[in-house]
Amino acid sequence: MSPLIPLGLALAALGLWLGFRLIREARARTAARAGYFAAVKRLFDGGETRVQPTGFPRMTGRRNGLSFDLQAVPDTLTFRKLPALWVLVTLPEPLPLKATLDLLARPSGNEPFTRFADLAQSLPTPPELPKEIAIRSDDATRIPPPDLLASHADLFEDPRVKELVLSPKGLRIVILAEEADRGRFLIFREAEMGRLPLDPARLEPLLDRLAALREDVLTLAKAPA
Repeated sequence: MSPLIPLGLALAALGLWLGFRLIREARARTAARAGYFAAVKRLFDGGETRVQPTGFPRMTGRRNGLSFDLQAVPDTLTFRKLPALWVLVTLPEPLPLKATLDLLARPSGNEPFTRFADLAQSLPTPPELPKEIAIRSDDATRIPPPDLLASHADLFEDPRVKELVLSPKGLRIVILAEEADRGRFLIFREAEMGRLPLDPARLEPLLDRLAALREDVLTLAKAPA
């Protein structure tokens, strides 16, 4: 028997083993991504989850009578230092606001989750906010008074908070939920994220913050001119 036959059989067995392993890893990755919001479902009264083309879910649910929307948005653009996973926490309840106000931390112009650059007017950053916060609006003459922002300026003390949006359609906070492992990305160009579900303890304060901000906007609208 040719000595090459056992070698060929060994290589074939190794190929099959690698193939099965890759299939298992792909299935595990798909399941992990689809279940990214599984742990936070308990924070809501019912809800609906649907998987997006990225493999990550989008979830809607109600909490204390308010409707919330969660989106996980992967950012794997090659010019980023590290691929990132953003979570958009939205309270899509109409508000008595006359303009959109968008506060974005450390804008690069390449954020895939925001329409910040589409807003026509750039505004100065008030002293209550960190200097790296940029502000834009579609009508600077109709934005909420500075006191409203000042009362929620501490939101940006968390460096993972990337954006706060106030608009007639509702409110949104965007956070950096995760970055790809630096070592694996630099060596293998692997940008796997979302292996572990989003922690409810990370999300709950954001839900409460949006609800509190909404109440402040409503209270402000009822105040005498």
